[in-house]
Amino acid sequence: MSGEGRYAFIFSRSHARRSSCSGILAFFYGLIAYATFLLSFLYAIGFVGNLIVPKSIDSGPSGPFVEAIVVNTLLLALFALQHSVMARQGFKRWWTRFVPKPVERSTYVLFASLALLLLYWQWRPITVPIWNVEHPLGVMALHSVFWLGWAMLLVSTFLISHFELFGLSQVCKRLMRKETPPPEFKTPLLYRVVRHPIYLSFLLAFWATPNMTAGHLLFAVAATAYILIGIQLEERDLIALFGDRYRNYRSAVRMLIPLPRPVIAARREADHARSMR
Repeated sequence: MSGEGRYAFIFSRSHARRSSCSGILAFFYGLIAYATFLLSFLYAIGFVGNLIVPKSIDSGPSGPFVEAIVVNTLLLALFALQHSVMARQGFKRWWTRFVPKPVERSTYVLFASLALLLLYWQWRPITVPIWNVEHPLGVMALHSVFWLGWAMLLVSTFLISHFELFGLSQVCKRLMRKETPPPEFKTPLLYRVVRHPIYLSFLLAFWATPNMTAGHLLFAVAATAYILIGIQLEERDLIALFGDRYRNYRSAVRMLIPLPRPVIAARREADHARSMR
């Protein structure tokens, strides 16, 4: 083997070892990010539902009313900003100049989970009652909707590839030196009824409570506002990515409220008639 060939062989082996090492590091980083997400997700159920966890939305020491409003609003705004900004395509193009593309999603998931854990930790309860449902059937119905929301959320993530959504598929492909395929447009099951079943699931879980306090109401209102704004930003990105396929889907399927198709068609005709006047 010539000197040049020997050098090329050594360089190739060295590059392969570095690539293998970086793949392993990316995989474990993805596992840590996913574990952090799982912790924040499970804690969210107890936090919103006042169940089991050491500090929930209505438990813990409560400080002055104004201070609680300000701190809670800042915590919610921090999560909303992080969650929205890092999800935008423009930010991703800039961000992946510094962060390897296979771990971009894991990094996003990790930051979002840490923002949630900070919110749970620093949340100030405001226990002023807004409504209290005492009838057993009403309590049962609201608890059922609460659990339906969390169950539907989990199902919705698996319908569109749970592990890709939370970054594990990307780091596994990096470990196996496989290319991540381009995004695929698909509308399985719940996505044929509403365009955003994940967001609908959050709304059900956040609003369905027999004992609504001022702090819980602030959380639910802020989350609802964020979801409605986030949907507009997300759909703008989806239109840029999928074009007319997503435009047609948006015109055929409701955003959050699963109305029957005849109702959708009637509304569309009424809107068209009003525009022709």
